[in-house]
Amino acid sequence: MMEKVQLYCVPGLSASPKIFENLDLPEDRIDIHFLEWKIPLSLEETIEHYAERMCRDIHHKNPILLGVSFGGVMVQEMAKVIDTKKIILVSSIKSRHELPNRLRVIRNTKAYKLFPTHVAENLEEYMKYFFGNFLKKKAELYRMYLPVRNPEYLKWAIYQVLHWKQDSHMDNILHIHGTNDPVFPHKYIQSFTPVVDGKHEIILTKAKYISKIITDDLISYKS
Repeated sequence: MMEKVQLYCVPGLSASPKIFENLDLPEDRIDIHFLEWKIPLSLEETIEHYAERMCRDIHHKNPILLGVSFGGVMVQEMAKVIDTKKIILVSSIKSRHELPNRLRVIRNTKAYKLFPTHVAENLEEYMKYFFGNFLKKKAELYRMYLPVRNPEYLKWAIYQVLHWKQDSHMDNILHIHGTNDPVFPHKYIQSFTPVVDGKHEIILTKAKYISKIITDDLISYKS
């Protein structure tokens, strides 16, 4: 019997593993494990040290790591701590050079310090201010899938993604990216597997297509 692939998944910024609930991967070939965000020890904790702590929850040798958005940044840092067979990125970036100009301006002007983390921390209190069915539905989605609202975590994570220092792409990466991603526009992204018309939340809205890409890639992968 062929040995199963051990796949560890890290969600996006503030997100829970619920964002992976629509993935449909073959259970007889792939064992999937979900990692959750930790609260940083302090705002000064380095991303390298944080990645080391995340790796303590990995219990298999040479796993494959999958990360969404900021989770994609994190799995690349984790791959510098432990040996991995492969890295899969969804709606993420492979180096600081893929950060869009808009986010570079936010970084350079330090506008990120104005982010109202208290809004995210107490989202339910602000839901009554969302008018219209569309915004109400959006707020409910945020409540369901973005439960990590600790202000220190949010400030730390936003700083880390804006100031990520990785200069070049790592080897053996499968990068899946939507062509209408407003957070990380695809025009800044080099060498990726496109999801046509996909936005930043393709892990939810295009899960069936992403599942096929991942399954085909992992099953054909030669260890």
